Amino acid sequence: MDESGRIVRRIQLPTPSRSPEAVENAIVESVRELSHGLTVCAVGIGAAGWIDTEQALVRFSPHLAWRNEPLRDRLSERITVPVLVDNDANAAAWAEFRFGAGKGSRVMVCLTLGTGIGGALVINGRMFRGRYGMAGEFGHMTVVPDGHWCPCGNRGCWEQYASGNSLVRDARALLAEGAPGAQDLLSYVADRDPQNLVGPDVTRAAVDGDRLAIELIADIGIWLGRGMANLAAALDPDLFVIGGGVSAAGDLLLEPARAVYARTLTGRGFRPMADIQKAHFGNDAGLVGAADLARHSISEPPGLARGFWPRRRTVRRSRRTLRQSLAETLTGPVVRDK
Repeated sequence: MDESGRIVRRIQLPTPSRSPEAVENAIVESVRELSHGLTVCAVGIGAAGWIDTEQALVRFSPHLAWRNEPLRDRLSERITVPVLVDNDANAAAWAEFRFGAGKGSRVMVCLTLGTGIGGALVINGRMFRGRYGMAGEFGHMTVVPDGHWCPCGNRGCWEQYASGNSLVRDARALLAEGAPGAQDLLSYVADRDPQNLVGPDVTRAAVDGDRLAIELIADIGIWLGRGMANLAAALDPDLFVIGGGVSAAGDLLLEPARAVYARTLTGRGFRPMADIQKAHFGNDAGLVGAADLARHSISEPPGLARGFWPRRRTVRRSRRTLRQSLAETLTGPVVRDK
């Protein structure tokens, strides 16, 4: 990616989720191929998991085999330029704030609906990461006590009802029960095996007008709207940006979400409502944001952020300069004798 957010070269490899070493090998292979013939200044990794404040250690990943994995240091032994690791949703949010749908927002909540729900918060141009670097894990808020088990170890997490995984779970259940119209979804699966049905298959079917797929996407939107109303009560944002693979359904997802959000928002009718927009970069947001964060890390290393990183740079003026400016404002410029 260049400094304006434009992707100049890409490669995609399958993620070997059961082996940390295999994931590292895939990353290194990708970096080497992408770097051929180019001058690369830094490498950014958008990782699905809890990342420490140094942007180095993956403490836990619900969907990968990382447990207190020193990912940055391991990769730095094999990659010659600076490496930064951040949460994938943080990276996506930063991309949207810098170059996409979130430009100009004051308090932006970014939600990425993929395997789970990633979340991130940008306040006044600064990424809020929390004291320990793990803020924004909105997908693991409990919304249904004793509900579906989640890979994080808890039950009833929000992402079990408003994510790509929940979409697939419900679609496969309807296929297993022989629900009317469910078999039509198999036309979007290469081998027509219900166990090979994935979220993008349901999304494509919905976009093509399949009624059952549209209902399934709308159910995700309903849960999304409820969760956003809860987040608005806590954070009072001016913008929600919705990304991830499920967002490819567009208004089939967002219109139900907007309707439920408006109906359940605390203080509705007596407060401004946050705008809800589809992410500009789609599934590329994490790539763009990770690269830009890595670029920032060269001149502004993480670890000193105390909750926010990157920080907004401000120009501090001395007390004498401030007093002089105030005097000039009140009486005009002060002219001193030579």
